[in-house]
Amino acid sequence: MTPREALKQYYSYDDFRPLQAEIVESVLAGKDTLALMPTGGGKSLCFQIPALVMGEEDENKRLCLVITPLIALMRDQVANLQARDIQAAAVYTGMSWDKQRVALDNCLYGPYHFLYCSPERLESEDFRKRLADLPIGLIAVDEAHCISQWGYDFRPAYLNIAKVRELLPHVPVLALTATATPETIEDIQDKLGFKGRNVLRKSFHRENLNYIVRRTDNKAEQVAHILSKVPGSAIVYVRNRKRAQELGEWLKANGEQADYYHAGLTTKERNERQQAWTEGRTRVIVATNAFGMGIDKPDVRLVIHYDLPSHLESYYQEAGRAGRDGQTAYEVLLFNEAEDKAKIQKRIIDTYPPKEFVESVYHKTMDFLQIGAGSGLGHRFALHIDQLCHVMKLPVIQTYSALHILTQAGYIDFEEEHETQPRVQILVPRHELGAYNLSYEQAELLDTLMRSYSGIYTDLQYVREADKEDTHHLLVSLAQRGIITYIPRSIGCSLTMTNEREAEIYLSPAIFEERQARFISKIHAMLEYAEQNQFCREQLLLAYFGETDAVPCGHCDVCRALAAQ
Repeated sequence: MTPREALKQYYSYDDFRPLQAEIVESVLAGKDTLALMPTGGGKSLCFQIPALVMGEEDENKRLCLVITPLIALMRDQVANLQARDIQAAAVYTGMSWDKQRVALDNCLYGPYHFLYCSPERLESEDFRKRLADLPIGLIAVDEAHCISQWGYDFRPAYLNIAKVRELLPHVPVLALTATATPETIEDIQDKLGFKGRNVLRKSFHRENLNYIVRRTDNKAEQVAHILSKVPGSAIVYVRNRKRAQELGEWLKANGEQADYYHAGLTTKERNERQQAWTEGRTRVIVATNAFGMGIDKPDVRLVIHYDLPSHLESYYQEAGRAGRDGQTAYEVLLFNEAEDKAKIQKRIIDTYPPKEFVESVYHKTMDFLQIGAGSGLGHRFALHIDQLCHVMKLPVIQTYSALHILTQAGYIDFEEEHETQPRVQILVPRHELGAYNLSYEQAELLDTLMRSYSGIYTDLQYVREADKEDTHHLLVSLAQRGIITYIPRSIGCSLTMTNEREAEIYLSPAIFEERQARFISKIHAMLEYAEQNQFCREQLLLAYFGETDAVPCGHCDVCRALAAQ
C-alpha cells in the first residue's frame, strides 16, 4: 500500500496538504524527523499514514507509539481512528491497572496500529518494559517543544522519551510542533537523540489571518465592541480564572452567547462547555490557556487576547486557532501600555522569585507534608496549596512558581490542578457481607463492583460508576459503615517525590538564572511586538520563528496604517 492509497482508503482524501507528503516520505525512509507545522496544518496524518503503510509491509512494525500531553486529545484521536476501522488504544493517568494491561495486551496480540500515552507514563519502568515487547515501528512526539529547556512550555516528563529510544534504538521518531524558535529546534533534536539533523517546516505565514493590536483603557468594553463587529465563533484568552468567570458572566449579562472555561472546572463541566462552543450553541468562550490544544474547530473567526501573553510562541499558537478553514479571521491583542507593563514586571517576579525563596518553599513543603530527611522517594501526596501557604505563611502565586522550578530541578514532580478519579476498595469479604443488613441498592452496587473490578479487594480501583450522584451517595454510606474505602473525585494539586528529601538543595544556573534570563527575553519580545507600530506584525512574528525573508502581509493594523499615510 502506498501512502496515497492509505490516504484515500482510510481518510477519503485524494492528495496530501503541502508538506505532509514530504514528512511521510521522510518517516518511511526511516529518518528521525522534526516537522514544524502551524496549528491546523494536519499534523496527525503525518504519523498516522506512515504507521498504516508500515503495518501493511511488516507486522513487526505495525504499531505507532504516540506521546502527547493531552488526555482529551488522546481520547478524541482514538475515537476518530476507531470510527475509520483503525484499531487504537490509549493509556493515561486515571485508568485502572486492569484496563492498562488490557490495552497493552491488545497492542501486543491484536491488530492495533496506535498506542497513545502521556510522557508521564514513560516514567514507569514496568510500562517501558512492556513497550520493549510491542511491535513498534514509529514513535510520534506531539507538542515536541515541551522537551526543550529553551521552549516556552518545558515539561521534565518529556525527557523520559530518551529512555524509550534506548529501548527501541532502530525505531525512527517523528517530532511535531506548531511553534519553535531556531534555538528550540536544535534542542529538540538533541534531546530526542536524532541520528541526523532533519527539519521539515511549513511557513508560519497565514494569508487569511489579520493581526491587530488595539490600544484601550477599557478592555471589557473593547471586547464587546469587537464582538459586535465580527460575527462568528470567538475565543477570548485571559490570564486567570477569576477574570475568565467575571468577563464570561459580564458578556452573558450583556446579551452575548458566552461562557467561560478554566482548569478549575470539573472535567464534566469543561467537556460540556467545550462541546457547546464547538457545536455553536455558545458563540464566545472566555478562557485561560487551559483551553484550545487539540480542538478541531475550523470556523473560529476571532481570537482576542485580553491580557498580554508571556511569549510570542503561545501568542502565535493561540492566534492560530482562528481561521483554520482558510476564510478571513482576526487576532486582536488588547494593549494598555502602563497597565500591561506593570503586570509584566510583576509576572517576572512571580514566575522567578528569588532563589532563597525557592529553597524555603522546598523545606516548608517537606515540613508541611511531614517528610523527614532522607525519606519520601517515590511517594505521592495530595497538596492543598492554599492550606500550605496559610500554614507556612507563603505567597500563593510565587509558591506555585517555586514548586514548578523545583520540578524542573528534579527534586519533585508537581502537578497543578490534577484531577483524581473516584476510587474504591472493598474491605469486607463477600461471605461476611450478610451480617451488615445491606439495603437492596447497596448490595446491588457491591455486586456490580465485584464483578467489574477484579482487584477491588486488594487495591483501590478507579470506578466509573461513582460519577453518578446516586451511586456517590451509596458509596459514601458504605464507607461510613467501614465496608469500603472510598476516595471521591477531586480537583487539586499533587506532589511526587522524585528524590529523597535533601538537607540542602542546589539550583544550577541552567535551571534558574539562564531560564529566568530567557523568560525575561521572551516577555520583552512580546512587549516590543505590542508596542511597535512601524513594522508588519506578521513579518515580525515570522522573523522570530526564523523566517527572515518574509514580506509585509498587507492587512495587519500596521500595514493598513502605513498604506493609509
